Amino acid sequence: MTHSDAAALQQVCILGSTGSVGTSTLDVMARHPGLYQVFALTAHSRVDELLAQCLQWQPRFAVMSDADAAARLRSRLQQAGSRTEVLAGSSALAEIAAHPEVDTVMGAIVGSAGLAPCLAAARSGKRLLLANKEALVVGGALFMRAVRSGGATLLPIDSEHSAIFQCLPEDATTWQQRIQRIVLTASGGPFRQRDPGTLGAVTPAEACSHPNWVMGRKISVDSATMMNKALEVIEARWLFDLAPEQIEVVIHPQSIIHSMVVCRDNSVLAQLGTPDMRVPIAYGLAWPRRIESGAQALDFTQLSALTFEAPDAARFPGLQLAWDTLRGPQGSTAVLNAANEEAVAAFLDGRIGFDQIHAVNADTLAAFVLPAGATESLDGLLELDAAARRCALQRIGSRSR
Repeated sequence: MTHSDAAALQQVCILGSTGSVGTSTLDVMARHPGLYQVFALTAHSRVDELLAQCLQWQPRFAVMSDADAAARLRSRLQQAGSRTEVLAGSSALAEIAAHPEVDTVMGAIVGSAGLAPCLAAARSGKRLLLANKEALVVGGALFMRAVRSGGATLLPIDSEHSAIFQCLPEDATTWQQRIQRIVLTASGGPFRQRDPGTLGAVTPAEACSHPNWVMGRKISVDSATMMNKALEVIEARWLFDLAPEQIEVVIHPQSIIHSMVVCRDNSVLAQLGTPDMRVPIAYGLAWPRRIESGAQALDFTQLSALTFEAPDAARFPGLQLAWDTLRGPQGSTAVLNAANEEAVAAFLDGRIGFDQIHAVNADTLAAFVLPAGATESLDGLLELDAAARRCALQRIGSRSR
């Protein structure tokens, strides 16, 4: 490939390349070598996985937020004769996301750690494929202002939000004239039919065993509690500029209909497909065109039924926190996200039971006092996040087994 050929390719930075969304992104890109080139790959501390990706894709940069991991990666790449330059630290993530030669940024870092680099990409006017829902849950108004001021193209990658986006007209100015409400579908996770009284005995292995999707451990637990859907409600409020009451959630166990738009005339538009993240990833990479994703096609003759049910508040008490925090003071959604990240980590480490995740989240929201002006800047949001985590850890400590 000549230099001019490489320059014509879309230069892609994948934030969180070793996770499930990151690896799926590389799978889609591998199917279209004439369209995309990996400019940078990033990970937190998974050296072996990032090393293998770098040797295969030969990006110009690799970034690890953990400095010790970055040093190990740098040494092993040098031994292998790779010319990939290794950078370290959270500031390097933001710098590479805003690099002038990058066209597209896949924001797939899990949790609030993805906020700063996604903000940097937005402010730099990138095509930003947002799989990190926490960027909007934590950043909200600040993030959307950055998208507008930077002239970025924001494309949702969560399957539900991508489905909504695909059902909307391309002219965003007509959205509010057409939409009555949106309906986010949820699989219900592994405990959709489990007796709520037995949830205290759930193990991390059980919570991470999703019936339909292949995901990382944190998001799998969020799916089991339906906190992922609570976060998606908050994300949808900002992505589509909707009032909280215009967003509904319905359980759809088959995960075939990925979400729906209810128009003002009560007609319903839905996006269907097999449960495969490569579909929204391919749509984001190629938008407004469509390219082959590698996902299996739907066989309608094999679909026995598509069913729907209301979420059970006793089994999924955390879902309501989405609307509660959206109607609360600014910053409430950031507190919820911080508390949930700490609670899920505590559950996965065996410090609290599965049924205590919601209790930690609710108690943190009740106890935390929001500082004035915390949501007006990235530094303020990061300080708010840290304070909310300290508050959540105190609640976790009082409940530890």
